[in-house]
Amino acid sequence: MPGKSKRLKGHLLLDSGQLAGSFFARTVVLICQHDADGAFGLVLNRATDQKVGAILPASLPDALKDLPLYLGGPVQPSALSFLHSDAYLPQANVLDNLNLGHALDDLVALGAAFSSTRRVKVFAGYAGWAAGQLEGELQREDWLTYPASLDLVFDTPPAQLWPKILRLLGGWRNVLLAETPEDPALN
Repeated sequence: MPGKSKRLKGHLLLDSGQLAGSFFARTVVLICQHDADGAFGLVLNRATDQKVGAILPASLPDALKDLPLYLGGPVQPSALSFLHSDAYLPQANVLDNLNLGHALDDLVALGAAFSSTRRVKVFAGYAGWAAGQLEGELQREDWLTYPASLDLVFDTPPAQLWPKILRLLGGWRNVLLAETPEDPALN
C-alpha cells in the first residue's frame, strides 16, 4: 500500500556498519513491537558477565538462576524483559512460539513449570524508537533487516550472531563487513 511503512515486528535489525562508536555498533536487535507509535526491541548479542540469579532480587527457580543476563538496550537498564519459547505457544506475541514478557512473577512462574522444550533469555534494558524514528534510521541505511527465527534468537552464540546474519544476507559488502575486525588496526 503506498505511503504505508513496513512493520518490522519479528525481524532483526543489524548494524549496517554505519553505527561504529555508538551503543548499537555490531548489534542485532529483535524487533518485538512496531507500530505507528514507535518500536521496541531487544539486543540479542550483548551478553553481560552476570547471571540472572545474581541480579534479580526474587527467589528464582534454579532453572533461571544460571542463565546469562543480556543487555537489551540503552533505555531503562533496570527494566526487565524476557523472551521465551516452547514447542507450542498459541499466544506468542513476537513470532510463532516466541513470547515477550516483562513481569517478574511471570518469569518466576515460567521457570517453576516443567518443560523440556522451553528456552528463555533475560534482558536488562531495551531499545526503543519514537514514532517515525526507526523509519528515519532505515532510510539513512543505518540498519539492515533480516527475518528472525528461533535458531537465531536462542541457538547462535552472541559473538557469532552479527557476522552470521551478514553472511546469510549475502553480497560482497555484507560478507566483507562480517570479516572486518572491530578495530581496523588489527586488519
